[in-house]
Amino acid sequence: MDLNTLWFILITVLFIGFFFLEGFDYGVGILLPFLGKTDDERRAIINTIGPFWDGNEVWMITAGGALFASFPKWYATMFSGFYIPLVLILLALIFRGVGFEFRSKEESPGWRATWDWLIWLGSLLPALLWGVAIANVVRGVPIDANGNYVGGFFYLLNPYALVGGITFVVLFMMHGATYLSLKLTDKLEKQAKKIAWNMWVATLVMAVIFLVYSYPEVFTHSQYFGIAAVFLAIAVVALLVDGYFIKKGEMGKAFWAGGLTILGVTAGFFASLYPNVMPSTIDPKYSLTIYNASSSPYTLKVMTIVALILVPIVLVYVAWSYWVFRGRITSDKVVY
Repeated sequence: MDLNTLWFILITVLFIGFFFLEGFDYGVGILLPFLGKTDDERRAIINTIGPFWDGNEVWMITAGGALFASFPKWYATMFSGFYIPLVLILLALIFRGVGFEFRSKEESPGWRATWDWLIWLGSLLPALLWGVAIANVVRGVPIDANGNYVGGFFYLLNPYALVGGITFVVLFMMHGATYLSLKLTDKLEKQAKKIAWNMWVATLVMAVIFLVYSYPEVFTHSQYFGIAAVFLAIAVVALLVDGYFIKKGEMGKAFWAGGLTILGVTAGFFASLYPNVMPSTIDPKYSLTIYNASSSPYTLKVMTIVALILVPIVLVYVAWSYWVFRGRITSDKVVY
């Protein structure tokens, strides 16, 4: 395995970590105004991700930084071509982060409700737009001979990408509801379990539509569809197992099955890309690959050494933080 392939795999792993951790994070934010009926209940819901949400977002920053360092042409084309969606994601995350910090600064119901809805929007919009972005990357976009994206913003909002975006939203809502059922108590726990089941049904429907739609749009052009199919099969089985555990009320197992679903979907679609990183719909020879979009071999070598040293440390810290804050949150004893 060469370093180009290794870093393609590492980028995939970073996005898996991001979607797994920020996925339930986004799901919690989307469910906030609907699951929490009182101010104390909403505060309890927010407190379930209070120690984690900013750390989860670091995975996005790390993935972007690794992309910039290892595949600068991929980074340049995607971040310039998808400039408007990425700016919208950034603005949404700013409002979301400010909402977490500011909602309790005033006791006015109107003040807190405003920030709650901004947290909702700041969770919904990134979930939707990340799905749209990933769907466009694997489907292909118009890239010219100079490696520049020559489509417009509305080109990205094609039917296939929108189906991908909606699939991400309902998947993250299911993931978030399952997480909340593990972190809340009493009435909120029961409501979270009910929502998790409803979102599982919605996810199953959207997953079928998305996968069927993906066959002519993505998989017929894939050079490694066999590998992609293995990961997607894992995702399908994990999703069915997830529904089984949710129905039985075994929410811990359901949470990990949902995580395995996210892993399988992300790995499957990235595998369908390889060795491309951004296929061109104008001419296949204009596509960006792991070779014509990568940094120098020396850069990749240095990055590999740094990653081997630091990534295990980061993973240990993440595991430790979740272990420390593993307890449940009760709505009658919330901390503002």
